[in-house]
Amino acid sequence: MSTRLGELVERLGGRLIGDADIAVVGIAPLNDADASHITFLSNPKFRGQAAQTHAAALILSAADDEIVAADYKGARIVTANPYAYFARAAQFFAALHAHIPPAGIHPSASVDPGAQVAASASIGPFVTVEAGAVIEDGCVVDAGCFIGRDAHLGANTHFYPRVSFLAGCRIGARGIIHSGAVIGADGFGFANEGGVYIKIPQTGAVRIGDDVEIGANTSIDRGALADTVIEDGVKLDNQIQIGHNCHIGAHTAMAGCVGVAGSAIIGKYCTFGGAAMVLGHLTIVDHVHISSGSMVSRSIREPGQYTGFYPLAKNAEWEKSAVIVRNLATMREKIRELEKTIKTLDDKSE
Repeated sequence: MSTRLGELVERLGGRLIGDADIAVVGIAPLNDADASHITFLSNPKFRGQAAQTHAAALILSAADDEIVAADYKGARIVTANPYAYFARAAQFFAALHAHIPPAGIHPSASVDPGAQVAASASIGPFVTVEAGAVIEDGCVVDAGCFIGRDAHLGANTHFYPRVSFLAGCRIGARGIIHSGAVIGADGFGFANEGGVYIKIPQTGAVRIGDDVEIGANTSIDRGALADTVIEDGVKLDNQIQIGHNCHIGAHTAMAGCVGVAGSAIIGKYCTFGGAAMVLGHLTIVDHVHISSGSMVSRSIREPGQYTGFYPLAKNAEWEKSAVIVRNLATMREKIRELEKTIKTLDDKSE
């Protein structure tokens, strides 16, 4: 299935330079694209490759167009943000080729009579939907998913195979949850009495907004009393842990293996690199960016980029540095004593 460049630009905007009737079937990288593809240039260091690409059309910025246009002979789509334009174009082509599962409930699925499933929803093989659950129009629930009692799936949400969405949890419209994710497991709540742990019932739920994507094998714990909250537009990668009663602000994004301990409050438009850690009961304001592997051990009150890890070194060098760090307190006391001695000698000399 192909589309005309003119039609694509009519849908997505941008300024087309070249033949609007050129037909393309999809997007490909600069080096792999041929006359049936469009491609994109979002990093100026690849201008040389862009000038030599065989793609039928090139998505690029006005600044890059001034330099590339002299050598590249195909059509060009000029836009302020080529990478975002690429993403929207990729969505368009993916929709052209997407398999749309049929509406209805597979015969092997187990749907409680007390559940509400929209006629346009698709419920796959061996899905379980418990009493009181609501699945709205256009939802796709793939094979082996579990939808707990009184759970709620907003319109056009897609659960990939083997998602567990437990009792009372809610997700808004256009959500995507990938395979193996567990939403609404008990939070890690225990009281200690004489060395014995007493479980605290986790009676809250998980409340997720619109346009949220949650990666494979990610876990979001239900709240102990109030709900764990994931606001609109949040993007969570694979194998992330969100503890109970956390609140993640709108359009925050976290890369793989991030861990957020219970009751942390994270603002809007934040980013977390892979394997970053956030201790519990901390507050992080909007527009904070945490580098990969960093440990957030205190609240962050000002926007900005934060990094908290020791640079990689050979093991022997790292051990020497660790010894120095361990002895810093002693060294500080010795320096203070030396400063006192120097001051005493200066006073005597005067």
